[in-house]
Amino acid sequence: MGAQLRVYKRRIKTVSATKKITRAMEMIAASRIVKAQRQVAASTPYAQELTRAVTAVATGSTTRHPLTTEVEHPSRAAVLLVTSDRGLAGGYSSNVIKAAERLTERLTGAGREVDSYIVGRKGVAYYGFRERKIAESWTGFTDNPTYADAKRIAAPLIEAVLRDTADGGVDELHIVYTEFVSMLTQTPVEHRLLPLSLEPAAQAEAPKGVVLPLYDFEPSAEEVLDALLPRYVESRIYNALLQAAASKHAATRRAMKSATDNAEELIKSLKRLANAARQADITQEISEIVGGASALADASAGSD
Repeated sequence: MGAQLRVYKRRIKTVSATKKITRAMEMIAASRIVKAQRQVAASTPYAQELTRAVTAVATGSTTRHPLTTEVEHPSRAAVLLVTSDRGLAGGYSSNVIKAAERLTERLTGAGREVDSYIVGRKGVAYYGFRERKIAESWTGFTDNPTYADAKRIAAPLIEAVLRDTADGGVDELHIVYTEFVSMLTQTPVEHRLLPLSLEPAAQAEAPKGVVLPLYDFEPSAEEVLDALLPRYVESRIYNALLQAAASKHAATRRAMKSATDNAEELIKSLKRLANAARQADITQEISEIVGGASALADASAGSD
């Protein structure tokens, strides 16, 4: 029993050390969520207003710009998947990868060839393990993305949209990422960034008595779109990166809290087992002492 007691004590020490690590990681993730939430709150209005501005230009002119005009029979599409560089976040990366897989299957079923662009080591590892082609990938910044990272991602995507499909270009650009809803809820979502889906409200006729604004573009609507649309793509990708970062930190915090709680339960169970082993040792020692005393007493009585 003494050896069993030492095993329990050693396991309690190991689990306690693990509990300290998971507790520290939980606290770090909780502190990072606050900063990530502020960044999401600051970037979302800008991305929304820029989308409205681009929509206004597109609906207020008759220009058929390649980034706002849908192809009648699209044959190729690009999918940007945003995952994480690190694990220990529960099903965060696997959930968004599954969403990208469903989107890819749907696009493939519609007759489109899909080019995959991946952000994060988890997504790169998933596609690499399955020997799937990756058009381009970016890693190393998913925990704290910057606008420069978004510009670096947006550049080849915009170039692919502008390029003819015969030369390897694409007709559509989709993005799949995890939207931060709350500390407890993070939802994988997918959006089509290009061609821009014009808002129904912008295309609807004005209510009776309300005059729709008229726009005069200088130097031209096409040049305005040329200037606005790259900013639109960059801002939407940047907002998606921030949403994904906040979601990842929330998922890490939840996973580490669960790990800490499980470690506490395991320590309690091991302590109960250790106490039972210690009690068994004590009982055995008492039995041995009583048995030895009885044997000595019997020996003394026999000699008399």
